[in-house]
Amino acid sequence: MSAVVDLDAAIGFVVAHGDAVDRARLSRLRTGAPVPAELLDAAETGQAPGGGWPATLGSDVASVDATCFRLSELDDLGGLGRPAARHALDWLAARQLPDGGWDEDPSLAGFAPEWAQPGDPEARYYLTANVAFWLAVGGLDARAAGPLDHRVGGAYAGVLHAAAQSLAGGLRSDGSWPSFLPAGWLSAAVLHGQQMYYESARIQAVLAERIPEMSPADVAWLAATLRHVEVGEEQWLLVSARRRLAETQRSDGGWDSDDGHQFDVHTTLRAIRACRPTTPEAPGAGTSFVLPQPAALPSPTVVPAPRPAPASEVVPPLVPPPTVPLPRQEPAGPSAPPEPAPPEPAAPTA
Repeated sequence: MSAVVDLDAAIGFVVAHGDAVDRARLSRLRTGAPVPAELLDAAETGQAPGGGWPATLGSDVASVDATCFRLSELDDLGGLGRPAARHALDWLAARQLPDGGWDEDPSLAGFAPEWAQPGDPEARYYLTANVAFWLAVGGLDARAAGPLDHRVGGAYAGVLHAAAQSLAGGLRSDGSWPSFLPAGWLSAAVLHGQQMYYESARIQAVLAERIPEMSPADVAWLAATLRHVEVGEEQWLLVSARRRLAETQRSDGGWDSDDGHQFDVHTTLRAIRACRPTTPEAPGAGTSFVLPQPAALPSPTVVPAPRPAPASEVVPPLVPPPTVPLPRQEPAGPSAPPEPAPPEPAAPTA
């Protein structure tokens, strides 16, 4: 099969099956078209006074994980520069722990999913990578309270520096990480953005080996994340990711979600973000993404092979958290998100 992603077919799938918000996200991804204010208002509904978003209807406790998801939706809609997103970014930055990481509020322990369980080390690593990624993406545009920092990261440079040190300190000798699968590409993006290229490349090498067994939804998330921090399109990991997306694209132009066909449009939009041209296309232009020639990862030249761990040191397998989008919310009030299905375990890494 030719390694070509049919973007025209993917666009047609979103137009045919998406709602108004999905089509607005698509239009902005393709042409940079502004999103109507009423759609942005709806996406911001339910924000808690402190700045975060709760994970459940009627809750007074904001969730770190739910806030990161809401920022991802606002990013697609071009809303990271609006007051709601700035308030949320400030709230996340203020919640950083002394060791540079993040954790959910202990009161959420009774119903939080496994990837956001308060006090769990794997969840804490994942949340740290997720928050740091969105602070990196939003920090250059947001004007947070407090003095700016001359280090990489804009308004949240000092926070990001501490987060990157925490993530790098958790890496194992073989380049793997003690958490869920998406924590890998989120960490790689954060470390790349902080110019910690060696540590980022070690993670990318591990991820490249796992691309053939990843679901289309995970591959789309991985590639879209790394493109956000301008990892070169010629890097082997992104070349492999796009080849995997080309192989798994359906005849109707879409890709399968890990969380049921009702979320296929969400996965397809992520795949479009991962494969779109670097410059916005003119309205009506047809496009197919042809893979560039791969280049080696920048560093290191050799990644250590995984070492066998004694039985007492065996860690749980890397398992991706489900990528279940929050339901659309109208300005009248938020609605409760769907209950995600438990993730399928992936192969363990020693």
